[in-house]
Amino acid sequence: MVAAVNFVKGFQRMIRSIATAGLMAGVMARVITGVMGVLVMTILVIIISPNMSQANDKWRYGQVAELQALDKITARISTLEANVGTPFQYGSLQIIIHACTYRPPTMAPEHAALMEIRTINHLNEVAEAPIFNGWMFASSPALNALEHSVYDVTVLACKKD
Repeated sequence: MVAAVNFVKGFQRMIRSIATAGLMAGVMARVITGVMGVLVMTILVIIISPNMSQANDKWRYGQVAELQALDKITARISTLEANVGTPFQYGSLQIIIHACTYRPPTMAPEHAALMEIRTINHLNEVAEAPIFNGWMFASSPALNALEHSVYDVTVLACKKD
């Protein structure tokens, strides 16, 4: 807010100095200065006034992610629930949900999960390098998808608990 006021004051000084130098008519300088004053007052009203809808339009964090997993070999689809921060196993995959977010009802529906997926070998050893690490969105699972020969994993929803 202070930066906006300082910007306008500096702009007004610049316009006045141009007008006094004879490069612009005094009337034009007053018109531009007045318009800038109105613009800044409008910006200040928007910044200062409490905007409750803006406070409610932030992503919310859930504690449970609902996932859908497809085993391509057996063609079985499973719906899984995973707690944030707790690793769990599905087939030969270890899945960890680091964050699960969703939009409030006042915005367009969207759910997203920050996931890390690693493979587990036949000795039950978890691979060091993840095969997937990133955000996955429910509305567009192909945007950042898990590429695995046996499994497909997508996010369905995030829940509070």
